[in-house]
Amino acid sequence: MMKQMDVNKVRNAVKSHTGKKVKVRINRGRHRIDETVGFISETYPSIFLVKTQGSTDMPVRTMSYSYTDVLTKDVELILCRQ
Repeated sequence: MMKQMDVNKVRNAVKSHTGKKVKVRINRGRHRIDETVGFISETYPSIFLVKTQGSTDMPVRTMSYSYTDVLTKDVELILCRQ
């Protein structure tokens, strides 16, 4: 069972890195893992937003993730050096 304090720790950690570049690894199950690079743009009570970097073949996208996904390790955030 998850404790509210654990979710608050994740929320505070993500909030402290708002505006920083991160690599996001998403475990989609059945050995499928997606990776994207972007910036933590906004944080809300239940979710946070990551704005991905656009390139010539891919537009800028905003993706949302929940703090519980980070806590259960379905989503992994890795800070990048800017």
